[in-house]
Amino acid sequence: MTIRFTSTDRGPSRLYHSTDRGKRWAGPFQFPLLGQQGIAARTDYIIDGKRSAMAFLTASKKNGRQGRPLCARTSDGGLNWEFVSWIGEEPKDFAIMPSTVRLSNRELLTTVRCRDGSKDWIDAYHSADNGTSWKFLSRPVASPGGMSGNPPSLIRLEDGRLALTYGYRGRPYGIRARLSHDGGKNWSSEIVLRDDSATWEVGYPRSVQRPDGKIVTVYYFAEHAHTERAILATIWDPGKF
Repeated sequence: MTIRFTSTDRGPSRLYHSTDRGKRWAGPFQFPLLGQQGIAARTDYIIDGKRSAMAFLTASKKNGRQGRPLCARTSDGGLNWEFVSWIGEEPKDFAIMPSTVRLSNRELLTTVRCRDGSKDWIDAYHSADNGTSWKFLSRPVASPGGMSGNPPSLIRLEDGRLALTYGYRGRPYGIRARLSHDGGKNWSSEIVLRDDSATWEVGYPRSVQRPDGKIVTVYYFAEHAHTERAILATIWDPGKF
């Protein structure tokens, strides 16, 4: 399943799904507004059962601009969705693009790209009641380098640790990571996966752990200043940190 907004930061958003591992896709299907002015979705969801799932999205703020993250749920295989909760208070600027993992049957952790004026960072929020309510937990990344920030990619490793990857848009431009041993309360120092981008326009990573324990982090990257960006990957070993 993928959920993606179209045209503007207010959406509309559309859902597609595949039953053959992405070879063919059904859709687009209009994603509901959930009582909001607009939904600007990026793909972030957790499957909880054969027909139940939770999605973590961004809605328009009261002034119509992006954005404030929320949690939604389906119990009928995606035919209908219901609003569950806001993730954090409405920001002055934006809090968008959540990346979420399940810690236990009742616990969830999400990380959110945040901006306020010229400052940007990544915050972590924790839910102890399966998404019904959320509390601020920590700030894993005080600054991803400026230039409006960069979205996080959060995964839970086989050993129980959390791995957070993100683009770094300050000099030296590149891709970085942090690890947490305690469910997101505290985070390691930055792990520099690469720092050789030709420009600041990098990031938007997705990470997954392989069966051998190594992490594959995929992102877009500027190998040269005046050429198209490339989709590249870094394979790294969290066991070394």
